[in-house]
Amino acid sequence: MTLIAFNSPCARRPFTLAAPRRIWAGRILTGAGLALLPWMGYLAGTLPPAEAAAWMALDTVEAACLLIAGTRLLNGRSGHRAAAAAAAVLLVTDAYVDVATAGPGSELLGAIAMAVGAELPLAALCGVLAARAVR
Repeated sequence: MTLIAFNSPCARRPFTLAAPRRIWAGRILTGAGLALLPWMGYLAGTLPPAEAAAWMALDTVEAACLLIAGTRLLNGRSGHRAAAAAAAVLLVTDAYVDVATAGPGSELLGAIAMAVGAELPLAALCGVLAARAVR
């Protein structure tokens, strides 16, 4: 009986992302990667040199992963999953460290707002894209 269930023609097919969703996801990831570029310039100009170097290194790798995954999705090419997975991990790490190192008051509120409003939703999208195939 088990063999019949596993070989059933009605077995679930893996979820794949349709072309319009693939294009929108690619636009979101590419836009987020491009948005990090001026942000890195802002960090370089406002933070002390040692902190700026650390944050710029993290944001550079985040931007690269987002741009790789986004452009591969937009072009309909495979290979976006590893970059999306790496971006998801980096975005969650970035959100955690931002909140953990923020000072009290408005700095903490800003870090929480960025984490909840941008970094964690983008990490969730990247996680979904990393786990699912694209048509």
